[in-house]
Amino acid sequence: MTGTVRPDLAEFVRGLPKAELHLHLEGTLEPELKFRLAERNGIRLPERTVDEVRQTYRFHDLTSFLQVYYPAMEVLQQPRDFHDLAFEYLTRAHADGIRHVEMFFDPQAHTGRGVPFQSVISGYRSAIVQARRELGISAELIMCFLRDHSAEYAMATLMEALPYRDWIIGVGLDSDERGNPPRKFAAVFARARREGFLLTMHCDIDQPDSKEHIRQALEEIGVDRLDHGTNIVEDERLVELVRAKGIGLTCCPVSNSFVTAHMKSDEIVGLLDRDLLVTLNSDDPAYFGAYAADNYLALREQAGLAVDQLVRLARNSFRASWLTPARLDGYLREIDAYVAGG
Repeated sequence: MTGTVRPDLAEFVRGLPKAELHLHLEGTLEPELKFRLAERNGIRLPERTVDEVRQTYRFHDLTSFLQVYYPAMEVLQQPRDFHDLAFEYLTRAHADGIRHVEMFFDPQAHTGRGVPFQSVISGYRSAIVQARRELGISAELIMCFLRDHSAEYAMATLMEALPYRDWIIGVGLDSDERGNPPRKFAAVFARARREGFLLTMHCDIDQPDSKEHIRQALEEIGVDRLDHGTNIVEDERLVELVRAKGIGLTCCPVSNSFVTAHMKSDEIVGLLDRDLLVTLNSDDPAYFGAYAADNYLALREQAGLAVDQLVRLARNSFRASWLTPARLDGYLREIDAYVAGG
């Protein structure tokens, strides 16, 4: 069942306290900021207007998306560029009801073109501190390795990150999955675990060997969370494993809609109704045109979700996070108060 979202429901969803657990900072590069950073850094863009930039945001699969995504990062050069990118996202997230966010960043996409690791992380960190102080939003960083590069490069990046381990809560794995299974990076993730990082991995929808990648992430790597992951419905044993371990799934309905007709709505709602820790997130919102609350509303319209299901998704977003128990309880109480009207 689908339906039009009522204005009062949209307002309720935007105000509903939420966490976001699947958000690529580089994927929040809106065209307006891209132009400002290009001018700041003396970069001439092939596009002349915001509309021309948006016209390039046309994708039909992961590969076509990445072909646009990585070249756009060229405008990110200095620490203040990374600061501005993160702070603009955090400001928008705060207005969208996000109280806590665990954000991916891709250092190899920058160090590989000559930008120092320190420039990347110091810019992001300063934005986190400013947003906490001025907006009251909580944020953490998750460092992702690019799976279409070598495991040796990933290990070198992990070593470079160790002096900043207090600024990075966990590590992840993203980019092109074809021929790049989780076990390729087993030694890197084992070392990251020994260094005290939490672990997550992308297992994007409908990729070659999706089910096997999910199995490797869960059973061989031992991840603490699984990104995307809705193809898990193809293996009942893995569904039960995730349920038993309380592992969260960070689903992204609107970005799913770029490669599948129905956002994986049946799979997402089915897993939610089976009490798995399903969460909704925006992935790369500047490219897919939808931030966190938009994803709640889009799935609601596609699947006819009831208000109590939307609230359950918000509660899951905190329960699947890497918050301490005390902070988790505080946010869950915020949801209870909000729903009660207080």
